[in-house]
Amino acid sequence: MARKRITEAPAIKSWEEVDATLREIAEAELELGDIEAEMNRQIIGAKKVAEQASKPHADRIAKLEKDIKEFVEEHRTDLGKAKSKALNYGEVSFRLSTSVTVPTAKEKLEKIIRSLKARNMNDCIAVKETVNKENLKKYGKDTVNAIGATYKQKDVFGYEVFKDKVERTSSAV
Repeated sequence: MARKRITEAPAIKSWEEVDATLREIAEAELELGDIEAEMNRQIIGAKKVAEQASKPHADRIAKLEKDIKEFVEEHRTDLGKAKSKALNYGEVSFRLSTSVTVPTAKEKLEKIIRSLKARNMNDCIAVKETVNKENLKKYGKDTVNAIGATYKQKDVFGYEVFKDKVERTSSAV
């Protein structure tokens, strides 16, 4: 049996049908917005309920952590040379923590960067170079292609629905 090719005709056959389809999309988007708004209200409600239910536990944990920390710091000598103590239900320990803070003021930051460069500590300087494609496309096809990038232009289909012209058929949620 020979293969048959089936060609489907476009579902929309007139500008009136396009307009009716845009109205249908607008109505569906309005309904979708209502559904999402209700979902967000329910999520916010569930978060509040969970927050209220968990608050006493979180507060109790914070108090207990503070009490443990105060006790262990007072009795640090009991650890001897060890920095930790294993217990039946957990372990307490001291760990050396190192952090570096860098000022955010532009002048101070520039001074630090100059000092790093003077000491050849370039590995401590983060430099991120990227291509700004929006600016690059302003140079045109020939320039963009000459530098090794690709310049493409195409007509892209889009549509806009006028939701304000559609009467809501269901009551707002």
